[in-house]
Amino acid sequence: MTGPRPAAAFQIRPATEDDLDVIAGFEIDIARASFGDEAIEDPALHRKRVAGALGKPGEVTLVAVATGAPALPVGWAWLSGLTNSLTGARYANFLSLATADVPGRGQVAELLMQAVLQASDQAGFVHLTGKVHASNLGMRALYRKFGFEAAHLTMERRQAGPPGPAGGPG
Repeated sequence: MTGPRPAAAFQIRPATEDDLDVIAGFEIDIARASFGDEAIEDPALHRKRVAGALGKPGEVTLVAVATGAPALPVGWAWLSGLTNSLTGARYANFLSLATADVPGRGQVAELLMQAVLQASDQAGFVHLTGKVHASNLGMRALYRKFGFEAAHLTMERRQAGPPGPAGGPG
C-alpha cells in the first residue's frame, strides 16, 4: 500500500526584482568558482546585469525556493536566447546555475536544470550551450546527468610578466 506523496521541498518560480540581492550573491559565487582571484565581486554590477534580463523576451530567469519560504531563493538559473547570425537558428546560452549551501542542494540544482531544459524546449531552441570551469566537478556532473557533452575546451596561457627577448617567459 502506498501513502500520500510528500509535498515537494522546493519550487521553481520566475525571478523578480525582490530576488536581485540574493541573485547577485549567487552570481558572485559563480564568478569566484570560475575566475578565482580575478572574479568580479561587485554586487551592484551583478544586480544591474541580472535586472536587465528580468522579464525580457528570450531571457529565462528562475529561482528555486523552499516550499515554506517562497520569498527567499535557495537557487538561481539563467538562460539567454540568441539567434545565430549566419543561419538564423535560435539557440540558448545557459549563463548561470547556482545553489545555496542548504540541505537538498542537489535536488535544487536538478529542479533548476529541469526547468531550464523545459523552458529551452518550449522556446524552440535547437541548441543549448553552457560553460563550466574545469575544476567545478559538481556542475560538470550535473551537465552530464542531463545529457550535455563537452564540445569545446578553452585553453589559456598566463604570463607573470612581459616575454623575454626570444619570446619566451621573462
